Amino acid sequence: MPEPQQAGPVSGIRTVAAVGTGVIGAGWVAYFLSRGLRVRAWDPAPDAADTLRRIVDAAWPALTELGLAEGADPHAVELFPTVAEAVAGAGFVQESAPEDLALKRSLLAELAAATGPDVVVASSTSGFPMTDMAQEIDDAAGAARLVVGHPFNPPYLIPLVEVVGGERTAAWVVSRAAEFYRHIGKSVIEMDRELPGFIANRLQEAIWREALHMVAEGEATPEEIDRSITDGPGLRWPVHGPCLTFHLAGGEGGMAHMLDHFGPSLKAPWTRLDAPELTTALRDDMVAGAEVSAGGRPMAELVAERDRAVIAVRRAVEAARAAGRS
Repeated sequence: MPEPQQAGPVSGIRTVAAVGTGVIGAGWVAYFLSRGLRVRAWDPAPDAADTLRRIVDAAWPALTELGLAEGADPHAVELFPTVAEAVAGAGFVQESAPEDLALKRSLLAELAAATGPDVVVASSTSGFPMTDMAQEIDDAAGAARLVVGHPFNPPYLIPLVEVVGGERTAAWVVSRAAEFYRHIGKSVIEMDRELPGFIANRLQEAIWREALHMVAEGEATPEEIDRSITDGPGLRWPVHGPCLTFHLAGGEGGMAHMLDHFGPSLKAPWTRLDAPELTTALRDDMVAGAEVSAGGRPMAELVAERDRAVIAVRRAVEAARAAGRS
């Protein structure tokens, strides 16, 4: 489906609709406001106005420290009594209703009908594929404008957004949503296929499930599990994710050496998850991917970058803890 002719550049979007203003939705509102946008909001909860105000006010000091856009106003938000009124005049819609599939389906159908042909409607769902959520929409053009824009809590502080469309989502919608999020300062993963739980949640869930297994079996305490990450691999992840971390673990041989040397340990009982077969194709994909992540930088440069970052993270965390105790 071609992009509507009336859709202008994302920089021209000055008003956003936030549909659902609980913890995630209100976090989005705070972030949108910090980017100098005006927000039209809707939430059926009787205390929605108080909750929204409390979350925005609590988030504003952090947003101020990160840097506000010109014209940023924490009060440039208005709650409306109906969904249709909230989305009127909005150039982008962020839906953040509770994780109830039936509710998502009916609400997204209402949003598709209430918005214009150039307005992208993004869902903050943490796991539902858009193909499943768009089931109640008969209008192909309406379904084409629906996309997942999955944030991380709190949305005003964590930069990542995973963007992925459903079977009926138009390509221009995925591209426009990703472009809009990047324009307002988000880090975007533009996925090329639907995957339940997306990428980051699946990785989080793998750690979480193994943690529950260890506690249930008396193998580790929650405190030990937390410290194993905060004082262990978690210190490296802010600058190098797990794949680039293992690339460095291979020394000058990089990912190829690491896989060839440690590949057999995939069959060791280190986790309750089944490991995939380390085929030649998988090995080659991992090696090629690590080279892309490294960006052609030599190993010594990557190691120095990692070391600087770990020192900076440790000092920052220690300073934050000390400030909290004072």
